[in-house]
Amino acid sequence: MARSWSCMALLVLALSAQLGASDLSTGYYSNSCPNLESIVRGVVTQKMDDTIRTIGSTIRLFFHDCFVEGCDASVLIRSTPGNPTEMDTDDNKSLAFEGYETVRIAKEAVEAACPNLVSCADILTIATRDAIALSGGPFYPVELGRLDGLSSTASSVAGKLPQATSTLNQMVAMFRAHGLTMSDIVALSAAHTVGLAHCGKFRDRVYGSPADATLNPKYAAFLRTKCPADGSSDPPVLMDQATPTLFDNQYYRNLQNGGGLLASDQVLYNDNRTRPLVNSWANNTAAFSRGFVDAIVKFGRVGVKSGSDGNIRKQCDVFN
Repeated sequence: MARSWSCMALLVLALSAQLGASDLSTGYYSNSCPNLESIVRGVVTQKMDDTIRTIGSTIRLFFHDCFVEGCDASVLIRSTPGNPTEMDTDDNKSLAFEGYETVRIAKEAVEAACPNLVSCADILTIATRDAIALSGGPFYPVELGRLDGLSSTASSVAGKLPQATSTLNQMVAMFRAHGLTMSDIVALSAAHTVGLAHCGKFRDRVYGSPADATLNPKYAAFLRTKCPADGSSDPPVLMDQATPTLFDNQYYRNLQNGGGLLASDQVLYNDNRTRPLVNSWANNTAAFSRGFVDAIVKFGRVGVKSGSDGNIRKQCDVFN
């Protein structure tokens, strides 16, 4: 009986994660704001010219938003004295400024052209697609029509985001709650082919007693030159040293060589359940692109707000 109730609970979570997703469409703003995607792409292009940090920080912002309360731009809300928001939790304090800034500037540009029509959640979704495509990853039509969420609380974040030390079983449970599969985990984890991670996220792998045996010794030696053993500083390190500015399948080749930066990355190769897909996508760019697009489109449907459950914010970091 307990197992039956557990399966039913997961089914309810998966179904609820898709509420409002039926309102999405790729042509949602084709009449009301026909230049929307070109406006956002222009901003993302400029921000990427300014710094490569725009790529990973924008993508990561989207992921952190959708995992907590769905893809509703709630992670963008700034805390007030009476309401600490998602933004200021420990899991989100490492989100880089460049991602927030990209969305802010894009929202201002969109409001100038199409006032009160486009949600911050949709702008973040488009900006994420553009950061991926403009850095060499697949271009895909984005489903649009999300509303912005009406709440953002720090208390809603705990236990909702994958951690650097997450096991595969933990990730499976977390993704399954959103209607996502093990294949989706392997695909979406490729977002770590760009961006940076702070030393504190992997220091124990390098300096533990013993050090993590699944970490390539040469890579571990390199990481020790970047990260002090005593934790006196916590500098960021590129997630992919080989092609840091490209969104590509190098991520999987790194895993094959013991070069996954985070334990939660390397486990995808170490575990027999996911290793075949890692090997397949490491050797087939087209297959990886198809798998990634399928996964991120599904992910973008998680917890979509519609009707009275949301609105369109005038400014992304404050409620109307």
